[in-house]
Amino acid sequence: QDKEKLEIRKLNDPPSAETVRDMIKYARNVIEEFRRAKHYKYILCHLFIGFLDFFIPPSELLEICELSLDKMGAVFEDSNVYMLHMMYQAMGVCLYVQDWEGALRYGQKIIRPYSKHYPSYSLNVASMWLKLGRLYMALENRTAGVKALKRAIAIMEVAHGKDHPYISEIKKELEDH
Repeated sequence: QDKEKLEIRKLNDPPSAETVRDMIKYARNVIEEFRRAKHYKYILCHLFIGFLDFFIPPSELLEICELSLDKMGAVFEDSNVYMLHMMYQAMGVCLYVQDWEGALRYGQKIIRPYSKHYPSYSLNVASMWLKLGRLYMALENRTAGVKALKRAIAIMEVAHGKDHPYISEIKKELEDH
């Protein structure tokens, strides 16, 4: 599956091997920098509560993600693991700032490649369906929300067992909406 996970955009003039290598190097570096920025913010926020909210605003983290996605998107398909990683980070930032529509857009782009790359009953896929379901519900799209939450439950029942408390919690969530 490595070829699928590292899929290159199909262009009339395909990128050279050197361009692909350079983009992989760029992707790895930007992912590492993003991780460091998030980790640094986490550490400082706990030491100096709220200090870094002014130091690295979420809007800048989202901008890093979007600029990186634009640059990587010139070479990589959206299903490429580097693209997926940055989309997941962007979704997380959108969730943090309560931009539900933005988070939903990223989640919708992520779910199909996740379903392809991960095993059928992967909790990573279930987690993404759960996030999508909750986003749909928050945005008052009950039909899509129920469908997504049921997909999450179906995977989780296999992974955790039908009687797991977390599954009961999600089923109750469905009943309450």
